[in-house]
Amino acid sequence: MTQSPAASSDDAFAADLLRGHTDTIVLGALRSGDRYGFEIYKTIRDATGGDHEIKEATLYATYRRLVRDGLVEAYWGDESQGGRRKYYRITDAGRAVYRSNVAAWVATRDVIDALLDTRADTHRKAHPR
Repeated sequence: MTQSPAASSDDAFAADLLRGHTDTIVLGALRSGDRYGFEIYKTIRDATGGDHEIKEATLYATYRRLVRDGLVEAYWGDESQGGRRKYYRITDAGRAVYRSNVAAWVATRDVIDALLDTRADTHRKAHPR
């Protein structure tokens, strides 16, 4: 089954848009507690009902960058539950960056919604004349 050019360009656009927010997505996954690498992958996949996955190679590059930038700390877990896993913990600096990035996203989304007039479309669908 092939996709129409519009469908494939829509998918590519959405993936490109999300790709720029990988750091924030990972920081968000860590807000509720420490997680190991593959657990973060599953958390992201499951949060979207399987509609979006970030490639593991991309995630591990993100983990290294977040650690290097002091936004996340990495540590090795014990081996009591199988193989030794590297866990990641968000730092206070990471929480601050997460809050800032979410605020920037919300402001950007509001501007784009206004420019694309999506609120008016939603309003018209909800309140037809």
